[in-house]
Amino acid sequence: MTINAGLRFVAGFFTILSVVLGWYVSPYFFLFTVFVGLNQMQSAFTGWCPMMWLLGKIGFKREVIAP
Repeated sequence: MTINAGLRFVAGFFTILSVVLGWYVSPYFFLFTVFVGLNQMQSAFTGWCPMMWLLGKIGFKREVIAP
C-alpha cells in the first residue's frame, strides 16, 4: 500500500472512530473529528502531514510519478 492510500485510510478511520466515540461516549470526541478535518485542510496547502511521515517510517511506499 502506498503512503497516499494509507493516509486516506487512516483519515477515514479516524473520522469514523471519532464520530462513533462522540455519539456513544462523549460529545467531546467530536473535537477530534474537527482536528482531523483541520489537519486535512492544512496538508492540502502545505503538502505535508505528520501521518505521511509516520507511514513512511513504518514502511509504506511512496508513489512513483512517471514522467
